[in-house]
Amino acid sequence: MLKRCGRRLLLALAGALLACLLVLTADPPPPAVPAERGRRALRSLAGPSGAATAPGLEAAAAAPGAPVREVHSLSEYFSLLTRSRRDAGPPPGGAPRPADGRPRPPVEPLAPRDVFIAVKTTRKFHRARLDLLLETWISRHEEMTFIFTDGEDEALARRAGHVVNTNCSAAHSRQALSCKMAVEYDRFIESGRKWFCHVDDDNYVNVRALLRLLGSYPHTQDVYLGKPSLDRPIQATERVSENTVRPVHFWFATGGAGFCISRGLALKMSPWASGGHFVSTAERIRLPDDCTVGYIVEALLGVPLLRCGLFHSHLENLQQVPASELHEQVTLSYGMFENKRNAVHIKGPFSVEADPSRFRSIHCHLYPDTPWCPRTAIF
Repeated sequence: MLKRCGRRLLLALAGALLACLLVLTADPPPPAVPAERGRRALRSLAGPSGAATAPGLEAAAAAPGAPVREVHSLSEYFSLLTRSRRDAGPPPGGAPRPADGRPRPPVEPLAPRDVFIAVKTTRKFHRARLDLLLETWISRHEEMTFIFTDGEDEALARRAGHVVNTNCSAAHSRQALSCKMAVEYDRFIESGRKWFCHVDDDNYVNVRALLRLLGSYPHTQDVYLGKPSLDRPIQATERVSENTVRPVHFWFATGGAGFCISRGLALKMSPWASGGHFVSTAERIRLPDDCTVGYIVEALLGVPLLRCGLFHSHLENLQQVPASELHEQVTLSYGMFENKRNAVHIKGPFSVEADPSRFRSIHCHLYPDTPWCPRTAIF
């Protein structure tokens, strides 16, 4: 009897000792947090405004006019983090975004016949601007170049392979520009090609660099490449109905530097761009053609502009483009900047007086085997 009691006592003492050890080593339970303190903690994660800024989206959150979203729960916060990491990563198909403006490893091989380059011009610039393009970059790439103008020109038709008279007004107005873009879009869709690129008649297109860049993205995915001319999203007023308007903001790639759109994305634009719908869509926001493209892509389809520093317009200081990196640039331009002549600074076989745009010198730098390029050219 005594032996049995002693055994029970020893077992009880051992159990008590084990329980004490478990209590000492276990983490203490967290104190109860009132609901208001929990919300304050979330706001501290989100920043002073109460909107959670996820890693990788700092620039987007800081952009003026960007929508602000308040986070009310941890699950919502981590859901936002997951989405932002996914948005900041490579787009579908494994094509990284060109954050540094450099092309990425090729995703699919591209031939000149895969790309549709639309050059927008007007009849009064056929001699002053188009002759220079036909002499330089277009002479090497007639198969992929389509000239969209507003008047018949037999001399131009004889020199160029694809000339399209849009029958649009020759005025430099919102309606005339949108009319031409509508024709460009429809012709591209009819062509069956993989990429649509738009440039102006004061752009030099380095087609080798263009093919390298486009080849690093799958044409079946949503890709909108270019360079914005503004440092913030454009603010516009969208006409919803006869008596209703609402504010809308979006990024757009300036047509003066050129931009490119994949076929996969262009097909999704069809309800707002095909068959003359582009002109009516432009009237909804009362903005020109390149802004309307950004409105359709970003505001209506939710596809972000992929900024690329390899596109250049006359709205930037072109003298800052290094001559040593000309072979990497996709588009170049010329004109006036701050009341001064604005062109790429490059030494070449032609003087500034003989070659004010520097396009001939650039072309001889990229294609030294061109018959009219001096053989002793020094760059």
